Amino acid sequence: MEENVVTAATTIVNAKVFDGTKSQDWTSVRFADGLITECSAASAAREGDEVIDAGGGTVLPGLIDAHVHLVPGALAQSLTFGVTTVLDMFSKPDLVAEAKEQAGSRPDVADVRSSGVGATAPGGHPSLMYAPFPTLTAPDQAERFVAERIAEGSDHLKIFSGAGGLWPSLDSATIEALVAAAHARGLVVVAHVSSTAGLEEVVAAGADVVAHVPADAELDKALVERMAEAAIAVGPTLATVENTLGEPGGAAVAGDPRLAETLGDAWARRLTSGAAPGWRGREMPPYSRAEDNVRRLADAGVTLLAGTDAPNPGTVFGASLHRELELLVRCGISPAQALAAATAEPARVFGLADRGRVAAGQRADLVLVSGDPLTDITATRAIERIWRAGTACDRRAFVASAAEAEQLDAFDAQVAKAVAAVRERWSDADRTKAL
Repeated sequence: MEENVVTAATTIVNAKVFDGTKSQDWTSVRFADGLITECSAASAAREGDEVIDAGGGTVLPGLIDAHVHLVPGALAQSLTFGVTTVLDMFSKPDLVAEAKEQAGSRPDVADVRSSGVGATAPGGHPSLMYAPFPTLTAPDQAERFVAERIAEGSDHLKIFSGAGGLWPSLDSATIEALVAAAHARGLVVVAHVSSTAGLEEVVAAGADVVAHVPADAELDKALVERMAEAAIAVGPTLATVENTLGEPGGAAVAGDPRLAETLGDAWARRLTSGAAPGWRGREMPPYSRAEDNVRRLADAGVTLLAGTDAPNPGTVFGASLHRELELLVRCGISPAQALAAATAEPARVFGLADRGRVAAGQRADLVLVSGDPLTDITATRAIERIWRAGTACDRRAFVASAAEAEQLDAFDAQVAKAVAAVRERWSDADRTKAL
């Protein structure tokens, strides 16, 4: 197959520019051969360039979703909503290899980094959805587990804390050994938590990133301050938490006309179908507590990362990241901080030095939106154009394609597994309580 080679330069003019951390006084961004070559207050256009008039719209770095789980079609759908890189937080090696091959050979899909298989105990979360996959039971198995993940191509390590949860879990000593082994090999460690007890466990173990914000109790002020001092980042995944706790987040995504056309009818139906049956009838904590806990983290100066946990029920690749940004702002952070949580901050935390910023020498992963998301964060949804490494994205190509059909089948199967797993675990817990 002939390789896609970017040759002509493109220059955006008459724009506002958010560089990944703040607004700049630039109005023009020029890029060629996949890289940004110039950012300037005056037009950077040269003879022969393709010139794009932004009409006063805003140029952003390509968005990074800091928490997804791969299914077929995930990378293509993500890109259509301006997500140029996804960070996968648990997928099996064959699916990761296929996704990386796509990302390396096609300009019409998002780039990807992956943890591959996460570390959990036999029967622990999420084994009921993904099994079979390797697990471990003791600290002396940690070095081998990490080495095997690296051999399979993992870019970071995912660890599951089950403390306070329904599933069998790794003990604290094994979690600590995994963190040490991963750090010795230069890997960032992401720790899944489902409770405040789990959060305390992974903070004590020295994890770099916490996935999910617990809502079972108010976060302890001293713990939050320890996290800030240790520079531990948190990806709250509010876009999934809100649906899990009974809020109609999926309907909010499907109901925004700026997202709906690119979303398509099949996904809109799934997003508006209500909570997954496995959660109905359970007593759940209030979603407001999750936002309160994010507010506590932000007030303490903890780094926040924007991630969706797609494709959990009520979420969809790409579009739900715009919901996550809205929810983060609702927690009290500024739109600029929310945008940084989806651009410069995940790039920094995960060592992606070539992206997440608008600056000369960076990858030309760019999104042009009409309006100004620094005053209204939902303006990120008004996407005019997307470039992935300098190549323009056709936003209409995914809906009703064979890739979407394959994705919908995989999503439906994954949701069915998730619902069955939760129902089974809750039934076991209910039987245990009755004894």
